[in-house]
Amino acid sequence: MALDRWVALVFLLICLAYGYTAFFTMDASLPPFMQRNPVWPSTFPKVLAVLGAVTALVILLGLEKPSKEPKAQDINYRRLHEYKLGQALALLALMVAYALLLRPAGFLISTTGFLIAGALILGERRFHLMIPVTLLATGFIWYLVQEVLGIFLRPWPFFMGM
Repeated sequence: MALDRWVALVFLLICLAYGYTAFFTMDASLPPFMQRNPVWPSTFPKVLAVLGAVTALVILLGLEKPSKEPKAQDINYRRLHEYKLGQALALLALMVAYALLLRPAGFLISTTGFLIAGALILGERRFHLMIPVTLLATGFIWYLVQEVLGIFLRPWPFFMGM
């Protein structure tokens, strides 16, 4: 079986587990006044589970009609060593570090560091442009989340006490 079908099989199993949760366990704890509503909290998860399972089945059964020969832009898993896996793995490690540092370092420092480090990993070297854009984007996103949406987002590290 091809790699895409193995991935589709795993995705189908995940969708089935998600669908079981959405169809059978989420609705059991609804209060009586919500049971007459046309849209329940589990409606969107049910739609996602069904669409994901149908998509996985289409790929698993080979109904998507793949082309006979791969195109130049298709990913060839036999030539995986020719791709920039180092950059991809470094970005994944950077995402994990960002998630772990978000609370202790604060939003502004961790997001600015994440964006600058991510740009460096991807090859950006125009520091005179990258740093101001990163600072402006981080500040703008913090302002939107904190002030406009009203969601508390700690801007500075915990030891600064602000």
